[in-house]
Amino acid sequence: MTSTIIRDWSGEEIGNTDFELKVAKEENAAHIVHRALIRQLNNERQGTASTKTRAEVRGGGRKPWRQKGTGRARAGSIRSPLWRGGGVSFGPRPRDFDLKMNRKERRLALRTAFVSRLEDLIVVESFADQLNQGKTKELASALKRWNIQPDHKTLLILAEIPESIERASRNICSLKLIKADGLNIFEILTAQKIVVTVDALAKIREVYSND
Repeated sequence: MTSTIIRDWSGEEIGNTDFELKVAKEENAAHIVHRALIRQLNNERQGTASTKTRAEVRGGGRKPWRQKGTGRARAGSIRSPLWRGGGVSFGPRPRDFDLKMNRKERRLALRTAFVSRLEDLIVVESFADQLNQGKTKELASALKRWNIQPDHKTLLILAEIPESIERASRNICSLKLIKADGLNIFEILTAQKIVVTVDALAKIREVYSND
């Protein structure tokens, strides 16, 4: 069971909340989180890099000069990998980088990563009503009241993303918005600060505690 402080829009402490998420055993935690991170990064690779071999390059069907008597090295095609404009030896070809990982393992790694960031976790009450006009200045001021510096890479987790909050966050380059049911391990591990609303925390428990 983990307990953390809840802050309001003005940055004042208004209470505590308890939540419990099943995490990996200490001896396996680093390994399973690392596997999940590598899987996500690999699965984002397009794998479309491609080069042409000498069989695919246009031209080169005729022998450029006779075999003997010219004083030059023998050559059979102007599309040899040794020639400018020729094919490429051992170049990249389209491939699939996807790695597989069981759903239970992925969720366990996600929960483990989330709980490991408790020191940088800031729980706040829902504040959509405070940003009716969607002004960036108001959201930036709230982040400062929550002890988040402007240069901190911040992850804001919401149960739902209202248009006003989405609009207010557009010009804050260090802020990343994400829904509670769409967490990913890369964003959790690379953020310097994580802000989560009470509603989003309840959503995380609901979505990720079933395994």
